[in-house]
Amino acid sequence: MSFQYIREMPRVDDILRSIPLPEDLRELKRERDREIIAVFRNESDKFVVIIGPCSADNEETLCEYVSRLARLQEEVQEKLILIPRIYTNKPRTTGEGYKGMAHQPKPSEAPNMVEGLKAIRRMHIRAMKESHLTAADEMLYPGNYPYLEDILSYVAVGARSVENQLHRLTISGLDVPAGMKNPTGGDLEVMLNSAQAAQMPHVFVYNFWEVETAGNPYAHCILRGAVNPYGTNIPNYHYEDLMKLSEAYDKRDLHFPGIIVDTNHANSNKRFQRQPRIAKEVMRSRSHSSALREKVKGLMIESYLVEGTQKISESVPGKSITDPCLGWEASERLVRDLTELV
Repeated sequence: MSFQYIREMPRVDDILRSIPLPEDLRELKRERDREIIAVFRNESDKFVVIIGPCSADNEETLCEYVSRLARLQEEVQEKLILIPRIYTNKPRTTGEGYKGMAHQPKPSEAPNMVEGLKAIRRMHIRAMKESHLTAADEMLYPGNYPYLEDILSYVAVGARSVENQLHRLTISGLDVPAGMKNPTGGDLEVMLNSAQAAQMPHVFVYNFWEVETAGNPYAHCILRGAVNPYGTNIPNYHYEDLMKLSEAYDKRDLHFPGIIVDTNHANSNKRFQRQPRIAKEVMRSRSHSSALREKVKGLMIESYLVEGTQKISESVPGKSITDPCLGWEASERLVRDLTELV
């Protein structure tokens, strides 16, 4: 074997005991979970906006962003539920580049998974404490989820992971909404199969245990656009695309059919400035169809303090080091605009 064993990973319980979630925040999470789940159960008319940086690479700037988001949430609370996007793992197409805080607590330092897992837990708890908002994160590695399972109110499975059996099985054990993105090739059936599998009960090995899950009725679909074999981005947020997915849902016996639209990635051709236009088009489509009004539950938006992107070697606080994001002013304006369109 060619593995070089670097350090032994601590048990999940050891990290949870060393970095506990206070009881008042546990109650906060329970309240937020109920509010978010009510949207997916069609028991609330509020609209979900999952918004934040492409990657949460810096605790200070991330917490500053989420604190601003909390003030905005107070303003729009009658119409919108803002879920901070605190993504601590980054999928890399070729395996190169920054893989997220779970690998590198600081982008400039060498990878250290033990310290990375501790850092992301501390950051999530701090963000929740300072903002009273519970967050979303991407499940890139199912084995890392136990370190955050008492914190997150929303989980996403990315385009490169959505066909993976362990991701689907793990989502089946969650009690919070979980979005399954369409794969990079755009196949809607793959995404729907993933949501269906996650809604079913399963028995499998997880966290060193044989476990049994009841299925997650809040597993749903996220449209993020696609890339054809020639490398061309193909958006799938237009009215016809949404109706196609809605009709595909209707052919399956799934709990609480839900659609989230990712306004960046292949939908925007990674031109982050297009996100407000895309978001507003989705809202207009929703207003023209009762089926879409029922199924389209929210948007996923990439946003940070400073617009655009920068290299890791640069040092502009609050500017993305991965995909480019909307700046705060444009994000704030977009969120306010969405309240008028719900």
